[in-house]
Amino acid sequence: MLVQPPESHPPNPCSGSGPWVQADLENGLFQSSSRVSQNPSHGAPFVTALLKNNGQDFFWLKAGNAQTGALTTEYAGSLPTINGGGYAPMQQEGAIVLGTGGDNSNGSIGSFFEGAMTAGLPTDAADDAVQANIVSVSYGGPTGNTGTLTPASEISLRPTTACCTSDSLRHQNFTAILSEISSGSSTLDKEDATWIIRRGFANNSCLSLQARNYPGYYLRHFNFKLFLEPYDGSEQFAADSTFCPVPGMNGQGISLQSFNVRNKYIRHYNFGGFIASEGGDNPWDAAAFWRDDVSWIVSSPWAP
Repeated sequence: MLVQPPESHPPNPCSGSGPWVQADLENGLFQSSSRVSQNPSHGAPFVTALLKNNGQDFFWLKAGNAQTGALTTEYAGSLPTINGGGYAPMQQEGAIVLGTGGDNSNGSIGSFFEGAMTAGLPTDAADDAVQANIVSVSYGGPTGNTGTLTPASEISLRPTTACCTSDSLRHQNFTAILSEISSGSSTLDKEDATWIIRRGFANNSCLSLQARNYPGYYLRHFNFKLFLEPYDGSEQFAADSTFCPVPGMNGQGISLQSFNVRNKYIRHYNFGGFIASEGGDNPWDAAAFWRDDVSWIVSSPWAP
């Protein structure tokens, strides 16, 4: 995955929040022969990026969601004609590099997971087969690890407030709520109340909560309320969907502190999900029961 940070190679030709698929062809990142932005911002947490060329004067960029679907061709045309030219015919100086820059830098935003290089020019059918294989791996899917805050573990979160110990934090209609979940609950209800732990988008020492049954969707706050939304690659989403576990405020379990609103923690209030401080201007900031309402028991997932 090649992602252009805003500060590199100004002016930044990209639009949207990223990630973007581009070709590192020396002295710039290219989405076309002229670096004019024409390729979309993908907004997926895992992206397949494919760059191929005929070895002389033509290159292709293909991209797709690594979790689902097919590749699309984002550019097929001549090599760059800017920066004084010199890109065609290719010089082919001979280097094999995956996941890092040719100067051994790692300045791009994001993480590189796996890659492959081919001899010669692969066919479209080969490209499609590679994408199908990547999708079959189920990036972001469940791993079988359960009941801990270790990345990739599946969990459920139970409140410690006396009223609600048989409830769990879940999503419903893309909104976080608290509802009773039991062994007799429907499969959908159990899946809605199961979360996959991911390293925090904004801070690797914290965590993000991915929905078990909506790959690529994460719990985030907006206007202090908790929603389930697809990761869009933006810094704002990364911050809003990152929570830092600390010992439970009432001495039980854990509390989940908002990464970017540090005096607020995930709280259930009137069976809704919020980030809340102990006392404040909003009804969900009420001091009564706050320490209980922001303390959660990490338990085995309802839908492993």
